[in-house]
Amino acid sequence: MNKRQIMYVERKAGALEGPARIGWVTFSKTGKTIRYNGQSFQSLKGRGFKSNYIDIETGDEYWISGVRRDRQDRLYGGGLHNVEIDDDAKEEYARLIQR
Repeated sequence: MNKRQIMYVERKAGALEGPARIGWVTFSKTGKTIRYNGQSFQSLKGRGFKSNYIDIETGDEYWISGVRRDRQDRLYGGGLHNVEIDDDAKEEYARLIQR
């Protein structure tokens, strides 16, 4: 079974901040691919600027990370301003940040 985890996913596409969501992602068996909302991402292995993953299909760059208890999930701060939380992730997200 593939590992499943709540993560922060922000599309960068050449901007400091982009559309962002918090939701369940799954990892491939090898851990090299992350899947979220029908998209597949691979690590840039430190080669990204303001990003750490790339959408395999579109080439768009993303910042993907574990959620933070202080709710400062955006790479450059800003908290959860304009960040949507998937309905199926809200309960688990609340539990994670209240630990």
